[in-house]
Amino acid sequence: MIKHFLFSVFAFLFFISVVFPLSAQESDIKKSADKLSRGLSIIDYFYVEDVDSDELVEVAFLEMLKELDPHSVYMDPKTVREANEPLEGKFEGVGIQFQIYKDTILVVSPVTGGPSEALGILAGDKIITIDGEEAFGPKVTNEWVRDHLRGDKGTQVTVEIYRKGQKKLLEYTITRDKIPIYSIDAAYMADPLTGYIKLNRFSRSTMEEYVEAMQSLQSQGMENLILDLRNNSGGFLDVSIALADEFLQAGKLIVYTEGRRTPRRDAAATTAGHFENGKLIVLINEGSASASEIVSGAVQDWDRGLVIGRRSFGKGLVQRPFWLPDSSQIRLTIARYYTPTGRCIQKPYDDGVESYFKDLYRRRNHGELMHPDSIHFPDSLKYTTPGGRIVYGGGGIMPDIFVPYDSTLYSDYYMNLWRKGTQNSFVTRYMETHREKLESTYPSLDAFIRNFSIDDAFIHDFVEYAEEQGVKPDTDGLTQSKEIITTQIKALVARNLYGVSSYFQIVNTISEEYLLALEMMKNNEAFSSHNLKF
Repeated sequence: MIKHFLFSVFAFLFFISVVFPLSAQESDIKKSADKLSRGLSIIDYFYVEDVDSDELVEVAFLEMLKELDPHSVYMDPKTVREANEPLEGKFEGVGIQFQIYKDTILVVSPVTGGPSEALGILAGDKIITIDGEEAFGPKVTNEWVRDHLRGDKGTQVTVEIYRKGQKKLLEYTITRDKIPIYSIDAAYMADPLTGYIKLNRFSRSTMEEYVEAMQSLQSQGMENLILDLRNNSGGFLDVSIALADEFLQAGKLIVYTEGRRTPRRDAAATTAGHFENGKLIVLINEGSASASEIVSGAVQDWDRGLVIGRRSFGKGLVQRPFWLPDSSQIRLTIARYYTPTGRCIQKPYDDGVESYFKDLYRRRNHGELMHPDSIHFPDSLKYTTPGGRIVYGGGGIMPDIFVPYDSTLYSDYYMNLWRKGTQNSFVTRYMETHREKLESTYPSLDAFIRNFSIDDAFIHDFVEYAEEQGVKPDTDGLTQSKEIITTQIKALVARNLYGVSSYFQIVNTISEEYLLALEMMKNNEAFSSHNLKF
């Protein structure tokens, strides 16, 4: 192993010396690499016990990159695959959404267009065996299920399924295929003129999904758009540019990147935009990062729409992947990105990686999530938009309209329920015995939203179930958090019946940012007072 590593190091250095004549700095790099390989050789030969040189190198890479910035990382081959799947927008497998319920694999829903749906596997089915092996008990974890059901396209896996009402197990042989991972969680008409799109990441399939969603919404009469980027941690830079292009007129700068070895590159809007006119509101919060900040920053800097919520995460660094000989990867920061007004919104990381990722805790403790007055920007971080608005750099996108985090909704009782996933497991049990009745009583989502209600008896059953799961009853805590608990339960039932989009359609009814956005859409003065063009 050590010889393989040393060969790789020397081969890399030979490549560097041939393609790029060694400068003084590169000569220093060669000396450092020689030092590293010499150290590994000494450890391998003289250390008191056998050593795993591959593991030592992994640790060296991890620790080395921590000294650079919080977003330069080393990933082993497995981690690379897992990280790429949601961004590439697909994986290979059987195509089900599942959860572990009482040590059993429960099908939450088959993925639309996937092989399981094609065979007739249904929501509520329980997988009892996989290729003849028992698929229940303590050994069954999420990772175990993925290892057994995922696989290369074209390969087969045989499962036996228990379905309520059937006397025998049902056997299915599933031919694995490419399974889409959707980046749009929800797209629906929030009111007769306003469309809503919830985007969870910027993946390779995002623009295709977005165009399809926009066409559907526009066919329903959409004139205004709420784009929800809350808790969207980012993704591909070019996809964020393509999405921002949808809202901006041709020629307008969207973002530019620049680094020590990366010359400035400008990305400007083209003529491809499908929503360059009409009221636009972007929702962000402390979980919105990177690509989300590029879009919201461009919208804000060109006075194109309102940004509502809380200050975003503050990631303004661009990573490029570099492959290593064993299919591992270094994702190295090569540049910073800047919004059209010149803002670099990367928050400081001088105090190290651990401190950097504790920033959100500091914001909460400092009161920023509740009070915008606690945020102070020096004059050097103030920028002016073409419309004359003041915007801020230096650590995230500061929204035009601040919506505080309402901590009063979340009692200790609610937090105990949430940590144990009680609402979700309760709804899973509830669906086992009520699915057929629900489907016949509420043939559509609209009918469900209008008519399904959670009464005191339902809540009593839930509290009893929660106690069985180890969450002690708390009358005051239940009263304090009753609205969010009942809304989440209703949304989870809807998700089981009608899909993910329905979940957000219901939980948004108690979202302050969402409700404020709807209110602002009806208020032309809110847009004109910010000198916005719509």
